Amino acid sequence: MVTPSSSLSTRFLVGASRLTARMAPVAARIFPERMEFDENRSLWASQTPDYHPGPPLRDSITADLAIIGGGFTGVSTAYHFSRRYPNKRVVLLEARTLANGASGRNGGLMLNWLSSMAGCDPEMTRRIYRMTSAGIRMILEIIQRHQLTVSHRCDGTLTVYTDSQRAEAAHAEAELHQQLGIPSQFLDAEALKARLWLRGVYGGIFDPDTGQINGAQLVRALRPVLLEQGVEIYEQTPVIKIREGAEIILSTPAAEVRARAIVLATNGYTGQLGYFQDALFPLHSHVLATAPLTPEQQAQLGWRQYAGFGDDLDRIAYSSLTPEGHLVFGGGSNQSYDYRFGNRTVHPGMRDTASPAFRKMRQTLRGYLPESDSLTVPYRWTGTLAITLNRNALMGVRGDHRNIFYAIGYCGHGVTLANIAGQILTDCYSGDDENWRGLPFYQTHYLPIPPEPFRWLGYQMYTRLTGRSPRV
Repeated sequence: MVTPSSSLSTRFLVGASRLTARMAPVAARIFPERMEFDENRSLWASQTPDYHPGPPLRDSITADLAIIGGGFTGVSTAYHFSRRYPNKRVVLLEARTLANGASGRNGGLMLNWLSSMAGCDPEMTRRIYRMTSAGIRMILEIIQRHQLTVSHRCDGTLTVYTDSQRAEAAHAEAELHQQLGIPSQFLDAEALKARLWLRGVYGGIFDPDTGQINGAQLVRALRPVLLEQGVEIYEQTPVIKIREGAEIILSTPAAEVRARAIVLATNGYTGQLGYFQDALFPLHSHVLATAPLTPEQQAQLGWRQYAGFGDDLDRIAYSSLTPEGHLVFGGGSNQSYDYRFGNRTVHPGMRDTASPAFRKMRQTLRGYLPESDSLTVPYRWTGTLAITLNRNALMGVRGDHRNIFYAIGYCGHGVTLANIAGQILTDCYSGDDENWRGLPFYQTHYLPIPPEPFRWLGYQMYTRLTGRSPRV
């Protein structure tokens, strides 16, 4: 879970935001002339060797709903919307390939909760848990319903505590959860050793309804399902201009789409479309994965149970173990996350510029699992997250004609939340959104982030002067 910081740097960002909010230009709704795409390849994508992107849009068309973005959010929305409205024409436009963004380049953890739970009373805590837990069950039900080949496990994850006082507080939190009907379980250091032996850990909260999943396999396996449901999918089709109106016109390199409504399912890339430029910034998150470990190697490592863990530090570290035995690790240092000046969505020269981050990550991993130092690491990748100032996602509808739907800014919790987004946006379109009203991310206001250079300076103040990284 994430809590917003009250540090000097965050107050600086808020203050600068208020000073510059009136100065922010009206969104141009136009992509830059030169499109940027990241070529780094994740473990998840490597496990879809037979996948080939579909053809681009070549002829102008009309649609009832046009979805921009082919990740969790876009595919989930296309899935739920086309099932509810089988007679409406749904078009999905993906700039490169399905799961090219964070949906195919994440850390793999399928978690409960939101990135920020600050200020949630017991009833809201219970409500958020039920929502995310139901979302995980929905993902598993879709896999089973359509017999999708998706690598996943759902035997629970841990939040571990590296300080005795924080471990005591976590014990009390787990007891409160149980009073609320939430099946959290606190495990002390001795209980953990028999299951997942992490050095320097005083205890952990076990969440049984969580797990790990290959997001690229999920998204790409759903393509034939969507096609069968009548969804038209055009990959290699970037949207380069949006003209709003009762009928929205989307310009692509070869043709136009005229749609009655659109969905912004672009998360960290949304600012390139001219929307929410003051609401979020793209953050590059580095991840690595080992070669498959044998059962003997896993036992020697100390990993005998559970899908994954995350720690309690500001420089959050997280790890998962796939059913095939790949150890996946991310975070653990300031270098593990990177903001590029000007909202750049591609980490330039990833293999060269990110090398210090991966070395630091290996060091952090070795601190928890000393035997990991000898493991081979053939996979290194970087995914683009979308971060808001208060660590809340943003979902809802906007525009003069109330026909621009959006779900963005997951702040590192997108594996579960972005898959739920398809249900939320479909209900929002239908006007049947009672289940989502009042949630921290639904139809809510956001704290504006100042433009450059204050944005970059604020990030550097936060990470370098305080020694912290955004807890995502």
